[in-house]
Amino acid sequence: MTRAVRELRESSMQELLSPAWGHLNRSPIVRGEGVYVYDAGGTQYIDFTSGIGVTATGHCHPRIVAAIQEQATQLLFGQINCMIPEQTLLYAQKLATVTPAELDCFFFSNSGAEAVEGAVKLAKIATGRTNVIAFAGGFHGRTAMTMALTSSKAGYRGGYQPLPSGVFFAPFPYAFRYGWDEKQTAEFCLDELERMLCTQTLPSETAAVLIEPVLGEGGFVPAPPRFLSELRRICDQHGILLIVDEIQSGFGRTGEFWAHTSSGIVPDILLMAKAIASGVPLSAIAAPRKLMEHWSPGSHGGTYGGGSAIAMKAAQATLDVIQQEKLVDHSHRMGAHLTSKLSGLRDRYPVMADVRGRGLMVACEFVDRDRPATELVKEIQQKCLADGLMLLSCGTYANVIRWLPPLIVTTEQIDEAVGIFESAL
Repeated sequence: MTRAVRELRESSMQELLSPAWGHLNRSPIVRGEGVYVYDAGGTQYIDFTSGIGVTATGHCHPRIVAAIQEQATQLLFGQINCMIPEQTLLYAQKLATVTPAELDCFFFSNSGAEAVEGAVKLAKIATGRTNVIAFAGGFHGRTAMTMALTSSKAGYRGGYQPLPSGVFFAPFPYAFRYGWDEKQTAEFCLDELERMLCTQTLPSETAAVLIEPVLGEGGFVPAPPRFLSELRRICDQHGILLIVDEIQSGFGRTGEFWAHTSSGIVPDILLMAKAIASGVPLSAIAAPRKLMEHWSPGSHGGTYGGGSAIAMKAAQATLDVIQQEKLVDHSHRMGAHLTSKLSGLRDRYPVMADVRGRGLMVACEFVDRDRPATELVKEIQQKCLADGLMLLSCGTYANVIRWLPPLIVTTEQIDEAVGIFESAL
């Protein structure tokens, strides 16, 4: 089959897919290995998207593939209301070794949005309160409840109103956006949050505060540690539950196992997904058992949550790889190398106005004459793609390029990717 015929056939086949999905790369991918993916024609791409942080151990890590293959011969699925797959128990035991000791009980589901939705339900039933505070720029999913909690882009909510009520947005400490230093920005945002509890949602009716310790879709903006510690204090003062969404930032992505730990806090509810099982659908809610006991049997659930023995085995293997290959420390070192390289480019290209992030969760924000350089980012993405590098954008105005390489990435691969990026610039 000639390339032209294959492309025509693939284009026709793609008409079968819903246009709800945007596609960075429209060339169908047939194989992945490490940081690379390959299309049907054999073209190699450096994948610095990691499936939006999912394939943190790289594509088709041999140990994870072997674990899935072994489990597939024994048990694929056991509906958890009917039976408890042994692999679910084994993973819960293993997961408890990397979560705060206080969070000793888990609820499993399939996606990050399900985890967020479940956490909000848990907070409401546990406190008897109705309202939730989220943060401007946050992304938490596309179900009705999680759309109501999302404010990174209007496009995620547009056309779906009215959404569930009782959601209030506080400002996130996005220092670059405000033009202040980190301390001043954090103080302003904390003051506004306290004001919100006096003007919009009373503490007595506020069940939870929900925050990403590093904004994901909102622009890869880390929350200062002091901001998170003060947020914990405010929640404790008013009996409000603190939900930390580590769906994109967890499992070593930021050079720490969890992004919130540098602030010294322990959340009441911790959410995780994406990198949890290296591409097999799985998410989890972690909370104290005493809090989870507010759920009576049947008050929350789902057909597939907790029942996939394949996902649980993949998650065990993923955790083993992260720990035994020391990928958290590796993420810290490689992130420092990547940030240094990008900061050097910023000095030469003023349109790249900010470089920020932690570990291998790094962003470059582009601004042209004080305006978001959205079209420029699109051009850079396409030039990089043409040269074999896949990068995603994010931010309210899509003027931020985010760097999400697999945690196994090497300095040589980072240097090659930054070279392609520099050429595009």
